[in-house]
Amino acid sequence: MFVIGDNTLVSLDVLEKEFCCDLQTCRGCCCIEGDAGAPLTAEEEQRINEILPVLLPDMTKEARAVVDRQGIAYCDPSGERVTSIVNDKDCIFARTDHNGWCYCLIEKAFRAGKIDFNKPVSCHLYPVRLTQVGDYVGVEYHRWDICHCARVLGKKQHLPLYQFLKEPLIRRFGQEWYDELCLTADEWHKQMVND
Repeated sequence: MFVIGDNTLVSLDVLEKEFCCDLQTCRGCCCIEGDAGAPLTAEEEQRINEILPVLLPDMTKEARAVVDRQGIAYCDPSGERVTSIVNDKDCIFARTDHNGWCYCLIEKAFRAGKIDFNKPVSCHLYPVRLTQVGDYVGVEYHRWDICHCARVLGKKQHLPLYQFLKEPLIRRFGQEWYDELCLTADEWHKQMVND
């Protein structure tokens, strides 16, 4: 683990692992697989509730029923607030197009300029997960079998995970933090070559 900034611990995997989402192969299935929704901050939950009227017309009938019943979020078994899901797996904000590609309604509305909020940062950062480690935020790589194609493509492109996730890491931690992470990665790789 590396200390970056004042209060983050970054796992070596974030610097060493190679990763690049291969949507041609996986078709965005991370939005519709799993047993819980995406982790949300209190601010994100509030913001999504504010933009919900823009999203509701494009949500599935089943997703709207879940929102009517329990809202956009619930507490998972660990006590964390996460996006509500349909049929114990699909995020309520996930839609599948006629070609079988899954996409996020929040991100689609953001990219279309209809809202000024992008998808939850936990989604944007995946496969990095944030955890609380004492007074520090742990920045760790989460390995999921459905992302095998992303590991293959990342290796083929020689794309380190921290570079693939540049935009969301800057969104979450800031440019100065990311610059420090890059310097740390450069030093680490130099050290590995020299050893």
